[in-house]
Amino acid sequence: MLPRTIKELEEIKNECTKIVNKRASISAVAAVVPLPAVDVGADMALMMNLLNKINRKFGLSPEQIGKLDASVKAQIMVIITSAGSQLAGKLITKKTVSMLLKKIGKRVAVKQVTKYVPIAGQAISASISFAAMKYLGNAHIDECYEICRRMIEEKDRAV
Repeated sequence: MLPRTIKELEEIKNECTKIVNKRASISAVAAVVPLPAVDVGADMALMMNLLNKINRKFGLSPEQIGKLDASVKAQIMVIITSAGSQLAGKLITKKTVSMLLKKIGKRVAVKQVTKYVPIAGQAISASISFAAMKYLGNAHIDECYEICRRMIEEKDRAV
């Protein structure tokens, strides 16, 4: 369900921020494992789960939007499109996450190389993994927040 008030929207944003921090921490732990591609696989699974969960929390999963009244659905799709969101209202797949990870490709490449340097390399790899997951998760929260804020404001103007 879409948030109805700014207060409710703020609560959802805070919940999602906590979820992002937990997932980023898990990603950092996975990055320490010195096996090739283990952390990338973990990041893919974590990111798919995280982005879908954020969409659901904000009421912006494809299933939730599909259940809305036709006029509300049209309104939200216009806002999503005008916001340029590639993730809100969409099912997040491996392909979607792969595209996101390519955007931060240099960080991923550095992480893969540094994890083989004893201790310091693993710390750097964990830091990069944490920062990348946090950046992507928080960026999605900000997009969803903005979409819902605009919906609330448009609803308030109509009343």
